[in-house]
Amino acid sequence: MARLYADEQFPRPAIEALRRFGHKVTTIQEAGQAGAADPDVLTFAIANQLTVLTQNRRDFIKLHQLNPNHAGIIVCSENRDFLGLAQRINDAICNETSLQGKLLRVIRLG
Repeated sequence: MARLYADEQFPRPAIEALRRFGHKVTTIQEAGQAGAADPDVLTFAIANQLTVLTQNRRDFIKLHQLNPNHAGIIVCSENRDFLGLAQRINDAICNETSLQGKLLRVIRLG
């Protein structure tokens, strides 16, 4: 299972569902990093070998392009179907042998 680092705006119900799927999810708040700028979020994730989980697609796609040496970034479209979002994230993770250096895009269906 994946070690994920959810940024500040990531929906808590989706985080809880991912935890039920067996993923270890640390929130930015739990890590004591609330209010950190996006580059600092990625730096923390790299230092702790965590895959970033975010809905801030534009900024994290740019960060990935600038520094592809990370433990993974999962960018998600905004979605109020939190269980469906968590399921699609879980499916995307399970389809990869490693998240190292990868940018995964999880989009809302429909």
